[in-house]
Amino acid sequence: MTSATDFIFDATATKGQLAAQGTFTWSAPSNIALVKYWGKKEHQIPANPSLSFTLSNCKTITTLEFKKKESKGITFDLLFEGQPKEDFKPKIQKFFERILSYCPYIENYHFTIDTTNTFPHSSGIASSASGMAALSMNIMSLEQVLNPATTQDYFLKKASFLARLGSGSACRSIAGEIVVWGEQAEVTGSSDLFGIEAPFDVHANFKNYQDVILLVDKGEKQVSSTVGHDLMHNHPFAKERFNQAHQNLSQLKNILQTGDLKQFVALVESEALTLHAMMMTSMPYFILMKPNTLQIIEQIWAFRAKTEIPVCFTLDAGANVHVLFPESNKEIVLAFIREELSKFCQNEHFIEDKMGSGALLIK
Repeated sequence: MTSATDFIFDATATKGQLAAQGTFTWSAPSNIALVKYWGKKEHQIPANPSLSFTLSNCKTITTLEFKKKESKGITFDLLFEGQPKEDFKPKIQKFFERILSYCPYIENYHFTIDTTNTFPHSSGIASSASGMAALSMNIMSLEQVLNPATTQDYFLKKASFLARLGSGSACRSIAGEIVVWGEQAEVTGSSDLFGIEAPFDVHANFKNYQDVILLVDKGEKQVSSTVGHDLMHNHPFAKERFNQAHQNLSQLKNILQTGDLKQFVALVESEALTLHAMMMTSMPYFILMKPNTLQIIEQIWAFRAKTEIPVCFTLDAGANVHVLFPESNKEIVLAFIREELSKFCQNEHFIEDKMGSGALLIK
């Protein structure tokens, strides 16, 4: 599948029959990009490819109840943890409008969406990736009811395609431990339209990799992702950054295959700092790291130099720090986090997570 038109639902597949009502529940995890996606074109197309680790514990659980109705149109009720959440509705409305041409059947149903996160909503962890991924899996479950001939491969690709239209990085939260999104010459099957599970063998060093998220700042994001991506349009360093992302993804592919932890540390940290450098050199400019972010980074560097344990950091577009390390070093690194790094977190709050495999059907 190389064209968005491949994902337009074939109304003849239903043979005129629509399911009257039903319910699905899916969970979908968050993910952390190692090669960062920053900058996008029209229709949520990435300006450069990215590669992410799928997480396991930080996830969104979404129940979609659908009921057939007489009149056509997009209608839904939205609940967050069982309670109406009006301020979330505009984003879901925009999502349904974006996917309508690919999933025209959504106009035939009234939806009740009930969503919850396993991590605190105020934790500063973006829930748009996991939330849009979980909702997209539910939509595809409905589509599979309407067209039972839907294959698993098509199901996952279209779910990722739909999730991307809700939140770019959501397309990396559908399936696989390591996901590539964006066309990359030597990654077979890679696409700008959806994420794919990394189509290469990964060294044992990276199996069950650990990620502890240090919650430096639980507040609202200083700059929205949409605004941040848009700042790349006229960025003086954008072209070089996009080229660098391609080169780094090639290098990271090789690192993941050979198990070179030293090179992994260097590339992942460089990518994180480059993301923030892009924001600091845009117009308008932003500094999203906090003093405690820098304190944590320096502590990690000192600990790594002293112990030679390949622990490293990465950052999203915010102040929180993801601490990455092999499972074999879990005990000593967790002790270091509890004793030395937690004091730089808001209320000493951090979340233990690890590599996961993607969305899961619960009901």
